[in-house]
Amino acid sequence: MRITNRVIAVGTGIVFLIAGGSTAVAVAATSDAAPPVAPKVTAEQAIEIAHKEVPGGWIDDVSLDRDDAKTEVWEVDLIKGDVEHEFDLDAASGKVLKHETAKVTASDDSDDSNDSDDD
Repeated sequence: MRITNRVIAVGTGIVFLIAGGSTAVAVAATSDAAPPVAPKVTAEQAIEIAHKEVPGGWIDDVSLDRDDAKTEVWEVDLIKGDVEHEFDLDAASGKVLKHETAKVTASDDSDDSNDSDDD
């Protein structure tokens, strides 16, 4: 009889944990979080801003980083000659937040499907 009481008590506890977890998930799913909004600065505008900083470069990559809840950032990679420029641009204002440069090496060419242009 003692074992039966313990099993019932443990089973009841598990039911409450599952029900409580389900309620927490339901509350999280119906929270007042706003859906993602399109950034004020478009990808095309972000590319134009990067080209103003480095005229004559070609775009390697453009992506919108929404990881930080405070600020959305356009990440623009641009290559001119043997130098890669990495920009972080505020997606709301277009302001350049970061501009880093790195020398492009021969191994950087190996990521494309056209091997005829690799060294």
